[in-house]
Amino acid sequence: MEPRIFIRPGVGISADILQQQELEFKRLFVEQSVLIYVQQGIKVLRWEGGEYIIRAGEAIAVAGGQSVDITNRLAEDGGYRAHWLVCDKGLVDSYAEAHPQQPAIVGALPIQQRSPEFRVALEHALLAVRDETIPADIARHRMAELLLWIGLHGGRFSPVRALTLGSKIRHLVGRDLAHEWSAAQVASAFAMSEATLRRKLGDEGTTLSAILLDTRMSFALKLLQSTRQPVTQIAVNVGFCTPSHFAARFKDRFGFTPTAIRTPCRATAQPISLRRTQQPSQAVDGQLLYKK
Repeated sequence: MEPRIFIRPGVGISADILQQQELEFKRLFVEQSVLIYVQQGIKVLRWEGGEYIIRAGEAIAVAGGQSVDITNRLAEDGGYRAHWLVCDKGLVDSYAEAHPQQPAIVGALPIQQRSPEFRVALEHALLAVRDETIPADIARHRMAELLLWIGLHGGRFSPVRALTLGSKIRHLVGRDLAHEWSAAQVASAFAMSEATLRRKLGDEGTTLSAILLDTRMSFALKLLQSTRQPVTQIAVNVGFCTPSHFAARFKDRFGFTPTAIRTPCRATAQPISLRRTQQPSQAVDGQLLYKK
């Protein structure tokens, strides 16, 4: 079936990553804590605290609010594929409050025991997001069960800490990536002058233009990996008038062109099979996502 990004308010967000070349992604900002399950190939994740190698049948829980380097390596029979799942903030906060004795995940927590029961819980949680015929209370229960499994492996996601100005700007512009954001508009949204905006971002070691570009490129990467939207449409969705300009900026950011994500270098296996229904795309929080 065609890849999609799914969102279900009060439950979570999920998608499948499909990649057909071995590529490295530098300084990817992880805004929300996420669980990634590798189905085919190998994921190498590096952050300030170290490195983990996650093989097919294993998972990794990655804490939000940090930048990581990721390499997705192809399986011997071709292709890389994985599921990613973000739990609703309310569920994460409730779980953390109920389990204060569990250590918060710092950086990342590997889940390398290939437990059939964990896999079943994961598939149930994925379907809880993707199938709205599942009652909301049952869907949230399935997500809570997955958080329990993560806890049994030694950690829990932390409630969102106080956001930096840079993170707040990412959230703001993410509502409408195609908009031509100006410094005056962004500063006004946070009730400050442009000079104060520049100074505060400088204190965080960044600039508004860098945040705008990285937010656009990061979301474009998600669309390239998890949907089949044409590159021309993705360029428009993230605020570029021409595909050539988008491709050039994407290559500047990641070191390869957008088409490299999807261009196969060898034969790949059949698509991931998960029960789901399809409806047209819609904008959620300003970003083009997909619902069932």
